[in-house]
Amino acid sequence: MKRLLLFCAVLFSITAVHATDPDPETDKTGTISGKVLDATLKEPLPYVNIIIKNTSGKILTGGITLDDGTFEIKKIIEGNIIVSVQYIGYKTYNKEVNIGKGNYKVNLGNIFLEEKVEDLDEITVIAEVSTIQQKVDRKIINIGKDLAELGTASELMTAVPSVSVDAQTGDISLRGNQNVRVMVDGKYSNIPTAQLLQQIPSTSIKQIELITNPSAKYNPEGMSGIINIVLHKNTMIGFNGNFNAGVRHQIEAKFNSSLDLNYRNGKFNIYGSYGNSIAKKQNNGLINQIANNSFQTLSLFDNDKSHLFKVGVDLYLSDKNTISVFTNQNIFNGKNLATSNFVFIENMSNNQIQINDGLRENNSSQYNFDYKLDFDKKGHNIELEIDYNIFDNTIETDNILSGLNIRPSYLELTNTDRNNTSIDLDYENPLSDKSKLELGLQARLFENKIIYESDGRVRNQSGNYIPTFTDFEYKRNIYSAYASYSKKFEKWTYQLGLIAESVNVDALANETDLTTNLETGIPFNNDYFQIYPSAFFTYTPTDKNSYQLSYSRRVDRPGVGQVNPIPRWNTPLVSDFGNQELEPQFTNSLEANYTRNLKKGSITGGVFYRFIEDEINRAVFVDKSDLTSNRIILTFDNFNNTTAYGFELSSNYKPTKWWSLNASFDLYSQTQKGIAERIDPTLINPTENDIISETVEVDNVIWNFRIFNSFKANKKLTFTAFAMYRGKDTGLNFEVDPMYFVNLGARYSFLEDNRATFSLSFNDVFDTQKIAVVSERPFLQTAKFSPEFRTVSANISYRFGDGKYRAKSRKRRDNNEKSGGGGF
Repeated sequence: MKRLLLFCAVLFSITAVHATDPDPETDKTGTISGKVLDATLKEPLPYVNIIIKNTSGKILTGGITLDDGTFEIKKIIEGNIIVSVQYIGYKTYNKEVNIGKGNYKVNLGNIFLEEKVEDLDEITVIAEVSTIQQKVDRKIINIGKDLAELGTASELMTAVPSVSVDAQTGDISLRGNQNVRVMVDGKYSNIPTAQLLQQIPSTSIKQIELITNPSAKYNPEGMSGIINIVLHKNTMIGFNGNFNAGVRHQIEAKFNSSLDLNYRNGKFNIYGSYGNSIAKKQNNGLINQIANNSFQTLSLFDNDKSHLFKVGVDLYLSDKNTISVFTNQNIFNGKNLATSNFVFIENMSNNQIQINDGLRENNSSQYNFDYKLDFDKKGHNIELEIDYNIFDNTIETDNILSGLNIRPSYLELTNTDRNNTSIDLDYENPLSDKSKLELGLQARLFENKIIYESDGRVRNQSGNYIPTFTDFEYKRNIYSAYASYSKKFEKWTYQLGLIAESVNVDALANETDLTTNLETGIPFNNDYFQIYPSAFFTYTPTDKNSYQLSYSRRVDRPGVGQVNPIPRWNTPLVSDFGNQELEPQFTNSLEANYTRNLKKGSITGGVFYRFIEDEINRAVFVDKSDLTSNRIILTFDNFNNTTAYGFELSSNYKPTKWWSLNASFDLYSQTQKGIAERIDPTLINPTENDIISETVEVDNVIWNFRIFNSFKANKKLTFTAFAMYRGKDTGLNFEVDPMYFVNLGARYSFLEDNRATFSLSFNDVFDTQKIAVVSERPFLQTAKFSPEFRTVSANISYRFGDGKYRAKSRKRRDNNEKSGGGGF
C-alpha cells in the first residue's frame, strides 16, 4: 500500500532561487514541519501532498507526509510563502508563513484535514474502503477498492444505499421509485439506463452521487432526484493508463474489460478510453394462472455485446481560458430468445408454444463542447456547454406460434431515431467570501421518431390479423432560466434557488392498414409554463453535529416509452403500450438530515416527504379487439394526488484498524392508484358490456438493509462480506416476496508499487436470492424466476504510466461538482 501511494503521490519540481549577491553562502533558507491528521478520526494521514508556493501561486517546492503524518520541507527561500496541504477527499489547508530573520524554522503543529467532495488538485488514488458523506442536497458514496471490484456499475448499485436494481430488467430506482434520472459525469445519455450501467466497469467509478433534492442549477426532472455516476479522471503529467478485465460465470460466461489512457503536458490534456461487455445470460421462469387453471414455463436467453469509446481533449489556452471537447461512441448488439410454453390443464386444445427470436442493435453518439472563462476574482467565471446526442435503435422480432386455435405467427420491426441537444450557459460570482450568486440559461431540444412494422400483429373488426405500419413522432423543447443565491454565516448556510421553465410538446402517431392503405392519425400537443423553487439550510453547531433541511419542486415528464403507442412487447395474453396523452406529474419534496461525527466514523439519519400531483402509474385494460382470448393491455395514465414518505439511516464505522464497515437501512411508503379492467374468464363469448372496471389503491411499504464489511489481513490482502435484505414490495399489479443474500470476496495487490490488483468474489453464497411474485390483477397468478444470481467472478486491474505531478487541475465541471449545488 505504501508503494502504491508513493507512486500516486505528487513529485514536485524544486525551483532554485538565487539571490543577487554573488556569494551563495549569504542565501538564507528555512524549514517548515508539522503533522497532518484526519479531523474526524484524529488519526495520522500518510502521503499527503505538502506544496510550498509563493504569494503569486507559483510552486517552489514540496513533499509528502510520512507514515506517522509528519513532514519536514527544507531549503525554503526567504519571504512570504503559502503552505498548501492537499489530499484526495479532503479540503485543502492553506496557511501563509514568513520565512525570515528569527523565523527560519517553522513548526505548524497538528494540521487537521476535513473531508470534502471537490478535489481540484487531486491525484487518482483509490481508497481501500468506501465512505458515505451527507451533503445538504445529496449523499455521496466515495467508491473504494472494496466496491470497485464488483464488476459493473449495475452490480455496484446493488450495494449503494437507497438504490434498487431490478434483477429482471436492470431498471434502477431511488427511494423505491423509478422516476429517477441517471447521469454520467454530470451529463445525461440517450443510452437506455439498464444497458448503460452494464457497460460501465465498476473500477472506473470514483463516486456515486444521490442528489435527492437538486439545486436550481440542475434539470428539475425526476421525482426521486438524480443519480450521478462520477468516473475517475487522470490529469497527471505525462502518459498514464489503467487496464481492467473481469469474468463472471454461473451457467453462462460474462466478460468485461476497459482501457483508459491519458497524456498531459502543461497546455493540453488528451484522454481516451475503451470498454466492452460481452455477456450471455439465462433466466427460467414458471407462471401459474389460477383463474383458468393454466401455467406457463419460460426460458429466456440473452447474448449481448457492447463497446463504448471515449476520446477527449482539454486545451488550457491561458490561466483564465479553458476549452474541452469529447465524444462518446457506443455500439451495442444483442440477441434474445424467449420460449414460452402455455399449458391449459382443463382444455388441452388451447395449449400453445410461442418463440420470440429477437435481434437488437443500437448506436449512440455524444459530442460535447465546453468553454470556461475565469475572471480575476477567484470563483468568478462564466461557462458555456453544448451537448449533442444521437441514438439509433433497431429491433427485429420473429414471433413463432404453434398449437391449435391460435393466431398466426408474425414479424415485428421497430426503428428508433433520437436526437437530444442541450445548451447551458452558467455564470458564477462570489459576491464576498461568504456569499455567491449563480445565474444560468438552458435549452433542451428533444426529438424522437419511431417506425413500427408488423405483418400480422393487429386484428381488425372482421377478426383477421392484418399487416400494419405505424410511425410515431415526438418533439419536446424546453427553455429555462435559473437563479441561485447562497450565503454562509458562522454556523449557518442557506441557499435559495428558482427555475422558470417553458415547455412545448408536439406528438403525432400514424397507423396504416397495409391491406387497405387506410391511415389513422392521432395528434397531441401540450404547452405549459412552470416555476420550480428550491431552498437549502445547513446548521453546524459543532464539528461533530450537522443538520440539513431542504425543499424542492420537481417534475416527471413522461418518457418516450410511456407515451409511445407502439407496443414495447407482446405475449399471447398481454401487450404493453404507451399513452400518447399522458401528462407530467409534479412533486413537492421536503427532506431533513442529521449527521453525527463519531470517533471512529459517522452516522447519518434522514426523513423525507413528497406530495405528488397528477401521479403517473400503471393502468390495465381489456383488449377490446380480442375479447374472446381475454387479452389485456398494460399502459399508463394520470391519477389523483398522492403522498410518499421515508426514513434512511447510514453509517461508516471502523471498529478496529483491520475492520471497517458501511451499513444502511431505508424504509419507504407510498399510496399508489391505478385502473384495472377484467372479464370473467368463464364467459364463452364476452362483449364490451361484460368488462369490469375498478380503481385500485395500494399502500406499499418497503424496507431494505445493507451492510458491507472489509477485513484487512495485511497490506496486500483484504477480504469483504456484503449482506442485503429487501422487504416485500407491493405494487399495483404485483407483490414481490422478500429477497436476501450474502456475497463474499477477496482482493490481493501485487507487483511493484502494488500497481496490480486481483480479486475474487462469490455471490449469493447460500443460494437464497430468489424472485417470487404474486399478482391479483389482471388475473390471479403466481410467478417464480431464476436468473443467474449465484455467480463466481474474477477481476484484475493494472495501472501504468509516468505518474508525475500535474501543473494545473482540470476545470470544476470535469469534477462533476457543479459549484453551488447545495453549499460552498
